[in-house]
Amino acid sequence: MSQSDFADAGPDAFEQWANVYAAHKAFSHPSELHGSLCGRLAAGRRPDRQAWLTTVCEHMGLPLTEVEESPDLISFMTHARDAMLTELSAADMSFQILLPDDDYSLDQRLQALSAWVRGFLEGLAMVGGESLGQAPEEIRELIEDLVAVSQVAETEEDSDEGEYELTEIAEYVRLGALAVFTEFNAPAAPPANTLH
Repeated sequence: MSQSDFADAGPDAFEQWANVYAAHKAFSHPSELHGSLCGRLAAGRRPDRQAWLTTVCEHMGLPLTEVEESPDLISFMTHARDAMLTELSAADMSFQILLPDDDYSLDQRLQALSAWVRGFLEGLAMVGGESLGQAPEEIRELIEDLVAVSQVAETEEDSDEGEYELTEIAEYVRLGALAVFTEFNAPAAPPANTLH
């Protein structure tokens, strides 16, 4: 798998992450790792390659030596870091959370959303620490809402109402992650005009 095989926020992104997990016999959920990594970035952390891969290993249940011997995994996760940061920073708010598509049952997608939020909150807590308590009230309320989403256990069988609710909650989470990122990350400086 090369970097070009990584779909940044496309419809196949979850399948690509799931395939990486399957190839390495990882035991956690791909959405949870994606959320955790996004949480770290949203809290203002810019981990170097080694710190990033260490976090990946911890979540996937892999020894760091296995990752170091897997250039495909290193390439995939390094590209993932760059793609996440680009998407979180994008002015068009195109960032997407990593969730399975509609081919999965409503319950599986809800579980993935809950896992993503748990990971995001963990990443925030690991990096943000005390600064989260100093955040504006609306950010603290948002984090409380995310805690509630992370505790959702299961839903009834697939239904139009359930689909609508999942879509609404996922969009709230997506926008919430962007709001947290905006709060803890200074906007990028505009490029300097150069004269030729």
